[in-house]
Amino acid sequence: MRFFIAIAAAVVLTSTAYAGHHEKKAVIEQYTKIAHAMYSDSLTTAKRLQSIVNRLIAQPTEANLAAARTAWLAARVPYQQTEVYRFGNAIVDDWEGKVNAWPLDEGLIDYVAASYGAESEENPFYRANVIANKSIKISGKTVDTSRITKALISKTLHEVNEVESNVATGYHAIEFLLWGQDLNGNGPGAGNRPASDFDPKNCSWGNCDRRAAYLKAASDLLVDDLVWMTNQWAPNGKATVGLVKGDVKKGLSTILTGMGSLSYGELAGERMKLGLMLKDPEEEHDCFSDNTHNSHYYDALGIRNIYLGEYRRIDGSVVKGPSLSSLVAKTSKGVDQELRSKLDATMSAMGKLVKAAEAGEAYDQMIGPNNKAGNARVQAAVDALTSQTKSIEKAVAALGLSRIKFEGSDSLDNPSAVFQ
Repeated sequence: MRFFIAIAAAVVLTSTAYAGHHEKKAVIEQYTKIAHAMYSDSLTTAKRLQSIVNRLIAQPTEANLAAARTAWLAARVPYQQTEVYRFGNAIVDDWEGKVNAWPLDEGLIDYVAASYGAESEENPFYRANVIANKSIKISGKTVDTSRITKALISKTLHEVNEVESNVATGYHAIEFLLWGQDLNGNGPGAGNRPASDFDPKNCSWGNCDRRAAYLKAASDLLVDDLVWMTNQWAPNGKATVGLVKGDVKKGLSTILTGMGSLSYGELAGERMKLGLMLKDPEEEHDCFSDNTHNSHYYDALGIRNIYLGEYRRIDGSVVKGPSLSSLVAKTSKGVDQELRSKLDATMSAMGKLVKAAEAGEAYDQMIGPNNKAGNARVQAAVDALTSQTKSIEKAVAALGLSRIKFEGSDSLDNPSAVFQ
């Protein structure tokens, strides 16, 4: 009798453990499904942008330029939500610099205003202006740039001389080409490039055919890069298989590393607090288009999506399934409720940034000097992100995972170093 009871107890324990393992695996699988949906949407919107860019090049009118800008803004919505996958997933982090690197020294690509400066001690290509020059010198050798192609901008120009601000590809290179420089400082107004910059028959700043070629190459390359990443998160893709077939605890740690690192070091620190400290309009993420409020909002939404196991696609459908939230709640309802509340508070704070921007106060104005209300609005979002990160740490503990190291930022961890 005792032997039978012992066997029965063992079976119960085994089935309970398996159920826990199975549930954790399901959360990881849902994480990969959301990734595939997000990158698929990013690809769809990038293809729309590519199509309208082609129309702009064929017919360089102000209406087509406005349409291309609108398409670029729409493309940012799904992509920014993917950034929660960057930290913890090496396959994303190693790739991300090709599509979303910032800030960029735009003088590498095209003409800039005199106020930009003539040179930079850190960057010999600060004013290379590839669009205006059919050859440039790299490491003492003359490089032919007469044909602006995907290969030229991605393999030769991007991060040339190992300078990270030599950003030649991705969303922000395209943004610069569509808007031009924002010369308004902390004042109102975004970039205001004219459509005639792409019109060889009525060229405003010279080299219009080459500028159009650069815009096309960058737009085509963005689509190529997103095709590749979308495939990595397909059911049989490398990123998906690596997580689904890998160690469960490592998989959950990867998810939480992405949440905590984007929440704290990257978004609260490098993208928000640093700019607030420096009062520098160049420290805004989408600086040419004045779209930074939306970039920050959708970054934060991406974090919330992953915790809740859901994502609203651009067609309005919802990808929803097993979540970290349900896992945490089974161990500690209090921690789950706290983190959900903190995520909601962050979205509320981000929503206030969006509301202010839509009312006419751009993000570079919010972080400017002598704007107490704007500064306070941004600081409130930073505080909300910092607070939610502490709750993410509690979720890590509730799941019995080893302590995870999130990305940090001097602006939060060692503010005095920022001004050294």
